Amino acid sequence: MKTIEAFKAYVAKVEATEGYTKPMAFGLGIRRAKGDKVLDVNFPSINWNTAFGTAALLQDVTGFKGSNNGFVTVSKLQLQKAFDNFSAFHGEIEKHPNIVVIQQLLENINNPNTYQEIDVVAYFLFDKDQPVNDAVEGYFKLQCLSQLHVLPHGLSLEGVFGKLNNIAWTNHGPILPEDLSGERIKATFKGENIIVSHVDKFPYMVNYHVPNGVRIASGSQVRLGAHCAVGTTVMPAGYINFNAGTKGNAMIEGRVSAGVVVGHDSDLGGGVSIMGTLSGGNKNVISIGDKCLLGANAGTGISLGFGCTIAAGVYVTAAAKVWLYDNNKQPVDINGNSVEEGQNIVKGAELNGKEKLLFLLDSTNGHLTCRPNPKTIELNEALHVKN
Repeated sequence: MKTIEAFKAYVAKVEATEGYTKPMAFGLGIRRAKGDKVLDVNFPSINWNTAFGTAALLQDVTGFKGSNNGFVTVSKLQLQKAFDNFSAFHGEIEKHPNIVVIQQLLENINNPNTYQEIDVVAYFLFDKDQPVNDAVEGYFKLQCLSQLHVLPHGLSLEGVFGKLNNIAWTNHGPILPEDLSGERIKATFKGENIIVSHVDKFPYMVNYHVPNGVRIASGSQVRLGAHCAVGTTVMPAGYINFNAGTKGNAMIEGRVSAGVVVGHDSDLGGGVSIMGTLSGGNKNVISIGDKCLLGANAGTGISLGFGCTIAAGVYVTAAAKVWLYDNNKQPVDINGNSVEEGQNIVKGAELNGKEKLLFLLDSTNGHLTCRPNPKTIELNEALHVKN
């Protein structure tokens, strides 16, 4: 296939094959394993609703069939065939990220004498709402989030914990915890040290992907599967779990738990804690609206709409009693009607998702109070890079 027209004809022929289905997303990944246990899979560049010609070529070259989520191993010979099939584009290869990845894999693929067994896989996603079937799919979906192809909750991660292995993440790559002692002995006699950064099912996002236009002061504080949009700044004490993150400019100095989504131009102060969905029986998926401010050591178990502020040290839970007031500090009900003091009490859950609220703690009686927020915050633009 020396011409683009010939390549297009080839793709059309593959796509016309009976039973062929275009994938929603796909990518080539470098898999590290020990026996039958997957240690990790790195997908350098995932394609989401794009590059369907490459998808057809990879399915044809590897023999992948069907329309169910899954993967196939890719040999060096198959990579070479795929690269050769792109010959019409070799003169402008820098314009085609998928061809670049194939070329890089070809230049580096070998059989290294290391603890990890390394090979290449091609993963194809057809149904984003299916539970995670295996570790390869788990790593693929987590990297769909960290590469910003979908927002948190944009695909199913059901079952991911059960499919990923617990790993000792080291300067020698991922190692099964039960093999760590033996590998340390081998390294010692080679004059090397094995340093363990953490033992977990999830690696650090920055070791797989760094989104454009973000600052992350401590890589250990952002798990793979976090969604860090352009303009996000994560300070040393900030933390973002997987399937959680930001939609745009955000200052993260507190904890963004699993399931939480933070809106544009919002600020989570030091020590902030947002209730997630992984433990404690909480089923409410929490979102923080645009231009919200949570002061130092504040927190919430309810969603906040646009322009809300929670004062420092105040925690708003769904079951908390909240005293409502208007701009003149007069008691009102949930609809803003004037009422007697004591008739202005609601549960925090009734304020879920409402806009322009200011939550304060009354120092004279200890009541959690809420009234209209007189102003919205402005982030310091110099702190939110967009390189």
